[in-house]
Amino acid sequence: MKNHLKAALPLAIVALLASGCAAATPETPAATNTQAPVEATDVMLTLNWVPYGEHAPFYYGLAQGFFEDEGINLTIQPGNGSGNTVQQVAQGNTDFGWADAPPLARGIASGMPVKSVGVFLQTGPSSVQFFADQGISTPQDLVGKTVGGTPGDAMYGTFPAWLELNGVDPADVTVVNVDASGKIAALIEDKVDAIQGFFHDQSPTIAGQTGKEMSHLSFADFGMNLLGTGLLASNSTIDNTPELVDAMMRALAKSFVEAGKNPQAAVAAMIELAEQTPAEDVLLSQLELTLGLLGDGVPGVNTNEQWTDTLEFLKANTDFEGDVDVELYWAAGFGADE
Repeated sequence: MKNHLKAALPLAIVALLASGCAAATPETPAATNTQAPVEATDVMLTLNWVPYGEHAPFYYGLAQGFFEDEGINLTIQPGNGSGNTVQQVAQGNTDFGWADAPPLARGIASGMPVKSVGVFLQTGPSSVQFFADQGISTPQDLVGKTVGGTPGDAMYGTFPAWLELNGVDPADVTVVNVDASGKIAALIEDKVDAIQGFFHDQSPTIAGQTGKEMSHLSFADFGMNLLGTGLLASNSTIDNTPELVDAMMRALAKSFVEAGKNPQAAVAAMIELAEQTPAEDVLLSQLELTLGLLGDGVPGVNTNEQWTDTLEFLKANTDFEGDVDVELYWAAGFGADE
């Protein structure tokens, strides 16, 4: 990773695109203590995957000094799936993780000593994606189609329940097992009609590679919204250094808010600071789609109802066997106030 202590990026960046991201920008979190800390704390954050547009706010926060203002010397490293990131946090190999809520819940149910400290993507990005010329517009249109999925991930486990919620017999849709790294190629090479995945990540990537228009069916738009990605920490970090967790959440919330005001500047920061990134236009599309998933209010501030709904759905419709007790999975109260 490139040194994130490089000079801040120029502020005179192109204004907001006409896509409407500014109108959907959440509230700015409460102002933080401006007193400079005596000594910065080194913090390692592991992402859920290799850097893509969803992560641009992290790099924008680095470039703008939002983490430094909170006394955090942040290093970001790529991940290899949310489940692996949860495990890395549980084993003490990283201070914080960025992971999807369902794999996090499964990890906690299996005994991993971690908790979410705030989910940012409050509308889940799980979806079925396909080329727009497929003519798919509802879950019923998937009957007779082949859908690539990766065993073990959250979408693979919830897909049959999502079909049933929409009146489709899962037996009428053929799921082809594909490695996570091979799903995009499977769709591009016409080995499957559609793939399970995060539409804010994969659809812009595929469109960028093929020049073809993409479309998707969002699970959330058709009866199944599960909390998406957010920040997690070990129980020991939460218990022993709550002020660090609070500072991390404040800096990250501010990073998302400010990235929403100037997505092109956020993308420019990510290109400058991350080792490998998608093309600029792909990053911008990914970030704009991400901003639409944050929900209202301060980013990262959740409710008991949101967590209960997610856990109850997982319990009723998947192989999740954990208790539906929100306090086991989410440490409330960190970050900016609503």
